[in-house]
Amino acid sequence: MTQHPEPTEPLVIRRTVSDRETRAANRRWWDRDADNYQEAHRAFLGDVDLVWCPEGLREADARLLGDVKGTRVLEIGCGAAAGSRWLDGQGADVTALDLSDGMLRHARLAAERSGVSVPLVQADALAMPFPTGTFDAVHTAFGAVPFVTDTEALIREVFRVLRPGGTWVFATYHPMRWVFLDEPGEAGLMAVNSYFDRRPYVEHDPAGVPTYVEQHRTFGDHIRVLNAAGFYLLDVIEPEWPAGHEEAWGQWSPMRGRLFPGTAIFKALRPDAS
Repeated sequence: MTQHPEPTEPLVIRRTVSDRETRAANRRWWDRDADNYQEAHRAFLGDVDLVWCPEGLREADARLLGDVKGTRVLEIGCGAAAGSRWLDGQGADVTALDLSDGMLRHARLAAERSGVSVPLVQADALAMPFPTGTFDAVHTAFGAVPFVTDTEALIREVFRVLRPGGTWVFATYHPMRWVFLDEPGEAGLMAVNSYFDRRPYVEHDPAGVPTYVEQHRTFGDHIRVLNAAGFYLLDVIEPEWPAGHEEAWGQWSPMRGRLFPGTAIFKALRPDAS
């Protein structure tokens, strides 16, 4: 769920980017943009709440993670960790992980404001520092999944840290959004990009060094990766734009949201031995 408040238009291209370039660019981006992101979105996300998407779907209503009381839950790409603090209040034993020190700094500030502290871990979601079978559930709201080159490796790592019978829920950009211009107004209703063009969206500086990288996966890609890792896909939620919600968020807006989905939330199960 990004918004790019730049003083000038970023230089944008779609091209192949190495894993090393991607990790470096996105870590720098989120460290640099953390203050702007939180200033723009903290009121919407809250300090103690799990909001899945700009459409405003909340875990308090959706219950995609089910009853978490007494379970161990990991949030990856946690940002300021509002979701983890909310789950802590539901009785879960939570851990919040993010690559960005800037975002984790805001997680600590939010803990001071709210009085709710949860364990914070700075680590790469592709190499999580947890033993196999540690958690009953893993989740993310727009963290990690759109920002890694090797989605297959990420999903395998999530599968590894989950216990048998554990749940994996992730919200990400709806794949069809790739087709349209990244604009909230009427210009954003024009289909200009190929849905099948999987080259990442890359912002770069004048020297050509990537400064922000976002990956595109089709619906089929997401399902195949989940299946290949051993997950059972339980559900895909495409939140509708709710009546009365007039707040735009980057490319998300009432105009676009009433016509086509902006978010896809995948719910999957790591099967047990049976």
